Amino acid sequence: MILTNPLINELFKAFFIQRWNDKIRPVDLIEMDKHAHKVIIAYCIAKYEEKQGKDVNWQMLIKGSIYELLRRIIISDIKSPIYYKIKLDYKEIYKKMNSWVFESLAPFFEDETIKKELWSYLYEDNFLDESSAKILGAAHKYASYWEFQIIKYANPGGYQILETEKDFLKELDTYLEFIGIRKLLSKQPIADFVDLCGQLRFQIRWQQLPRLPKTSVLGHSLLVAIISYFLALENKSCPRRLYNSFFGGIFHDIPEIATRDIISPVKNFSKDFEMLIKEIEQSLAEKEIYPLLEDNMREEIKYFTQDEFKNKIYSNEKTIDDLSVSDLNEKYNEDRFNPIDGEVIKAADRLSSFLEAWYSMKFGVKNDEFADSMEAIKLRYKNVRFGKVDMNKIYENY
Repeated sequence: MILTNPLINELFKAFFIQRWNDKIRPVDLIEMDKHAHKVIIAYCIAKYEEKQGKDVNWQMLIKGSIYELLRRIIISDIKSPIYYKIKLDYKEIYKKMNSWVFESLAPFFEDETIKKELWSYLYEDNFLDESSAKILGAAHKYASYWEFQIIKYANPGGYQILETEKDFLKELDTYLEFIGIRKLLSKQPIADFVDLCGQLRFQIRWQQLPRLPKTSVLGHSLLVAIISYFLALENKSCPRRLYNSFFGGIFHDIPEIATRDIISPVKNFSKDFEMLIKEIEQSLAEKEIYPLLEDNMREEIKYFTQDEFKNKIYSNEKTIDDLSVSDLNEKYNEDRFNPIDGEVIKAADRLSSFLEAWYSMKFGVKNDEFADSMEAIKLRYKNVRFGKVDMNKIYENY
């Protein structure tokens, strides 16, 4: 099985990792949130490259995003400047560090193909093609610079604040070949979209309940994206379906920028209320979010966010959504159908919610809402299969 319980638990650790923890921070800056923001920025940069007629290796962007998050989880105590100095100036030590990272992560993988890919990512400089590596590098740097703006205003006269900003801008200059970076730095509308997505890190899920850790909508979305992607891999999904699973996961909560996160018991107390909230979300998204996007992004993100939990294809210039996962596996598992596993994204969304409750209970924050939610989710997926994926096998270890 590709998505093992140890791997899920390792990914969840990114919610505990504090960034910039040697600076005054008005809010917690969390590793999972930063990587989610990085993925969204990489998507925007890559879409501008596509619009210019350039080839984008989306599968490598996805893999690079996931494997780098796993590396960062292991080496979280090493500050970025020190990490990059080791990488550039102490190559033998860098290799030994990556060997330790691989040995730490390898037990979490049962699938040998994924394990070999992780090894290649850590050991081989050419695992990522040059363009993918640069896009991810640019997204990483801009996401960190975005965080730094918060740090700067909280530490206006702080040690090395001016030097740090100069270093960021100097490093971002090396990515000015990307029209997306130029638009972000010159505060074009896409920069407002990236800012809005960044604000999802301040929206705390289950906000009326005490929890450990306090997960954000943004970080939650990345965990959903990674789980969806690995589940899609289990079903040998075509490249476009893998792409839709990952980016459908990362963008599934984007309309909540406008409405904020509403927990399921409130949202679902009435079918009419649930439908009304969806209508308001889409109406506000049409007004506040979609106008910030280029055409090639706008229509795709609408495809991800409208009826986001339905299995869909796009054929003969129309969306067909009355489909099962078996239909997608057997009839539409081809790029030309643009298939998306909405049910699987929903299952990943619920699994992420389950984990948020489970970890809180594990750390002693106990209440009836968590217990009831966990029981309901486990019961919901007790006998559910999505092709080769047996959801019960995931839940039986919790």
